[in-house]
Amino acid sequence: MSSNTPLAEILRPKTLDEVLGQEHLTGKNGTIRKMLENDTLNSLILWGPPGTGKTTLAEIVSEKSGRKFYKLSAVSSGVKDVRDVIEEAKKQNLFSGKSPILFIDEIHRFNKSQQDSLLHAVEKGWIVLIGATTENPSFEVVSALLSRSQVYVLKSLSYEKLAELAELSLTK
Repeated sequence: MSSNTPLAEILRPKTLDEVLGQEHLTGKNGTIRKMLENDTLNSLILWGPPGTGKTTLAEIVSEKSGRKFYKLSAVSSGVKDVRDVIEEAKKQNLFSGKSPILFIDEIHRFNKSQQDSLLHAVEKGWIVLIGATTENPSFEVVSALLSRSQVYVLKSLSYEKLAELAELSLTK
């Protein structure tokens, strides 16, 4: 990596074992690790404070599951973008047999109709949705979408994990 690469990018985990502070999800008995080991990936909502690894975790899940990864930001995307990805995902699904992952960052910023535009594709299995939010999904994600997803809470890093990260930064 070049000297202009941000430290956060240099330190970004590439595997579940490198993810700090989320052992309840990524550790030996973590639910996301088990889901990947058993190849039973379902739609998920990752809920946690900024900087806890929601996007990184979605990318690792995609890589480990061998699925194509589409990424949208609810801040800059609309229903047309969602529909375009779903159409592409349907084609992809025909060839690989594995539903691609559609990651939506800040899914809580999508309005009801934007969130509703995801329902059919999730129900049909055309996509595996991974939504990331800093807001309580019980209040910010429509109930129909929430009922078709598993919600996982990411924790803020403890002081011990922050110290571990600081040590790691000195070796990279």
